[in-house]
Amino acid sequence: MDGLICIVGQILIDKTKLTPARILVAFVTTGVILGGLGWYQKLIEFAGCGATVPLTGFGSLLAKGVLSEVKDSGFLGAFMGGIKAAAAGITSAIFFGYIASLVSKPKIKKQ
Repeated sequence: MDGLICIVGQILIDKTKLTPARILVAFVTTGVILGGLGWYQKLIEFAGCGATVPLTGFGSLLAKGVLSEVKDSGFLGAFMGGIKAAAAGITSAIFFGYIASLVSKPKIKKQ
């Protein structure tokens, strides 16, 4: 499944004028929508782990967290649930990004 998502991303890069950032946002948004509708879980059951790794899986995780927190906390859960569900992933990305910035030396692209 992960490979299929990558193929779709590459086709969007090659055949449209969308920037990679917009494509990434589209993948996360798609995951949120599919997760909110309950369809992404069926995709995970069909495709396996490959569906949980990419950006669509992150979007689905956000939606699942929001739905769960809304059941427990009501309306305020819509604002807290996604962050609670994805806290470990967000923290890891920030931490390892910081470590990478300390270890690597940035290079300015020549145009």
